[in-house]
Amino acid sequence: MTHIDAGAELDPVHPVPPPHGRSTGLTTAEVAERVARGEVNDVPIRSSRSLSEIVRANVFTRFNAIIGVLWVVMLFVAPIQDSLFGYVIIANTGIGIIQEWRAKKTLDSLAVIGEAKPTVRRDGKACEISTSEIVLGDVIELGPGDKIVVDGEAVETDSLEIDESLLTGEADPVIKKPGDKMMSGSFVVAGGGAFTATRVGREAYAAQLAEEASRFTLVHSELRTGISTILKYVTWLMIPTSIGLVLSQLVAKDDNFKESVAYTVGGIVPMIPEGLVLLTSVAFAIGVIRLGRQQCLVQELPAIEGLARIDTVCLDKTGTLTEGGMDVTELRPLNGSDEAYVRTVLGALGESDPRPNASLQAIIDAYPDTDEWRCTESLPFSSARKYSGASFSEGDGTESTWLLGAPDVLLPEGDPSLAEIEGLNQQGLRVLLLARAAGTLDDPEVAAGAKATALVVLEQRLRPDAADTLRYFEEQDVAAKVISGDNAVSVGAVAGKLGLPGAENTVDARRLPADKEELAQALDDNTVFGRVTPQQKRDMVGALQSHGHTVAMTGDGVNDVLALKDADIGVSMGSGSEATRAVAQIVLLNNSFATLPSVVAEGRRVIGNITRVATLFLVKTVYSVVIALLVVCSQVEYLFLPRHLTLLSTLTIGIPAFFLALAPNKERAKPHFVRRVMRYAIPGGVIAGVATFVTYLLARHHYTGAGAREAETSAATLALFLIAMWVLAIIARPYTWWRLCLIGAMGLGFLLVMTVPWLQDFFQLKLVGTTMPWAAVAIAAVAAGAIEFVYRWVDRRFPA
Repeated sequence: MTHIDAGAELDPVHPVPPPHGRSTGLTTAEVAERVARGEVNDVPIRSSRSLSEIVRANVFTRFNAIIGVLWVVMLFVAPIQDSLFGYVIIANTGIGIIQEWRAKKTLDSLAVIGEAKPTVRRDGKACEISTSEIVLGDVIELGPGDKIVVDGEAVETDSLEIDESLLTGEADPVIKKPGDKMMSGSFVVAGGGAFTATRVGREAYAAQLAEEASRFTLVHSELRTGISTILKYVTWLMIPTSIGLVLSQLVAKDDNFKESVAYTVGGIVPMIPEGLVLLTSVAFAIGVIRLGRQQCLVQELPAIEGLARIDTVCLDKTGTLTEGGMDVTELRPLNGSDEAYVRTVLGALGESDPRPNASLQAIIDAYPDTDEWRCTESLPFSSARKYSGASFSEGDGTESTWLLGAPDVLLPEGDPSLAEIEGLNQQGLRVLLLARAAGTLDDPEVAAGAKATALVVLEQRLRPDAADTLRYFEEQDVAAKVISGDNAVSVGAVAGKLGLPGAENTVDARRLPADKEELAQALDDNTVFGRVTPQQKRDMVGALQSHGHTVAMTGDGVNDVLALKDADIGVSMGSGSEATRAVAQIVLLNNSFATLPSVVAEGRRVIGNITRVATLFLVKTVYSVVIALLVVCSQVEYLFLPRHLTLLSTLTIGIPAFFLALAPNKERAKPHFVRRVMRYAIPGGVIAGVATFVTYLLARHHYTGAGAREAETSAATLALFLIAMWVLAIIARPYTWWRLCLIGAMGLGFLLVMTVPWLQDFFQLKLVGTTMPWAAVAIAAVAAGAIEFVYRWVDRRFPA
């Protein structure tokens, strides 16, 4: 059979112009000339944050500026021990830069692997190039699922239908003909063709939006927003407290100036939760690196967090639960049709479509074309109509029109063949109907009156890892909803083979209510849905969200694009269409559905652990503010030098937080981050601050004479360390062997400081006598009991 490429009329079905009208594209010399003029599609690739931007973002922060000034002051007025906090900040900032740079390189390398390669015509030949190599005037070929990467003008169309909903919000596909404008950001839903690039680079319609949206970022997530909110409140609280502390130590007290400055800085520095932002950035960056090793491209970093919060995942069957390929297992002629003639028809239909989908490719493999028929018109498959077709001039000159698609769409309800098809669908087989149309392809009602000729039975290949992945979601209390465009019975059978609960009650989406509330209820009550249209998939996502669900959507075809875009998290297979990869936040480059649990686990690790360590950091901020306020009100010397709080912060927060932030955590992320953190941090910090100050006042009363100041500070330090260790012990629950070892190691570190002479001198800490140290232990024990009681009461009174 000879297939002639289509020409263009407004109709979606039309005769095709001869091959001699085909554009040959630019020559190599013309391409070089345009590149020299800068007429190239030089939009920066995703994750294009440069090293200098990463350094600026990590170095030039509000709190780094405050700490930097205080550090410089301490270098002039105090021993090096009291300037340790500055070196810690330098180390932390360096770690943040290195980890984010590693994450950037991981994203860049994966983005290159996952980047779509548009097909352009140059020197009369079709070749794949990078999107950034497109030049003005390039002729770019299009097929189903291809994204329009630059603005242009159609030059060839073969039933070309473009979805511009991502740009205009209009869901109905637009039929294109030669001369029509093509907008970057739209994508092909049916047919094929070619267009000439008229605007490239930053001049293209969607380029600025795409460039901004594609940048590697750590913002726009509940976690990051919550931390920013907390830091804003901390800043406003810190300013008046610091001013009062400065006045108390420098003006109200007649003391050694340099020592007063040192104690003042010692009061200000611990109010700043500087490590919290760092650990959040590092946790996200390491998450990207870990997922990158599994060929998972995180196109928008907060997607790691978002997927950790999902409670519902919507799965497309084809390409997600099943592999993309299919095999023809049986051909059943109907109504006395000749099998040899049917094979010829199928071979001709396969040849009529230059970009066959998986079903048609299986037919092409099983029934090769005989080259005896000539295609005169073609109608490409679309998810909306559920069938494709072609008109032929047969070898003897007879004209015929054939349709191939869903039997329950092409056949009237009650047709005897449907009962036979139902039995096949119940086995999980996919069935296509070959029917001879009575009318022409340009008739909107071409399917009406079509004569059933044969059934083509296809076997879908189940993904070997799909059952385990569905079981994982069930164990993690994440509801899985299968929504597919295929026959409902067939979809239910596939889901049943994979052990999905509720698969036996499959719903035909054509019978679903249009009302959003009723649709949401139907989705809550059922699990598997068949014959779902692309618009219905989008409506289903919206209905689930209206019931408070956090929804992830997986898919690989153009019929999934709208739902992927509207879902809280869109997940695309790497082998999916360019359009799906463009709108998805996560792309599984290895095409393995089994990678999803790793992504969910990584998100839960990040969110759950950052919530833990945020409590540690903010307890320190609260008790630092409380102690400073009590010092200002009582007009006494501040309790600690910077070296004391550097030691406490390192042992009770810094080192433990780093390990806790990177530990496994399977708990599903919960909303209201700020509220959940502050309900522990405020009471814990207030109790710790008051107990420490009481210890200090008792020590001032107890100790007199030379060395009294050091003894007072040592007693207060001991009390605060023990209280902070109890907070750490609460945060580290549930205990594992390594968490107990971590707590023990921090306690051993403090014991070494308090017993090794040179460390005692370095940190200016030495316990004097037994009465006050044991009193400090007793006060710490009471405070720890109070914190335990309050935390448990909060859990009961304000459950998360």
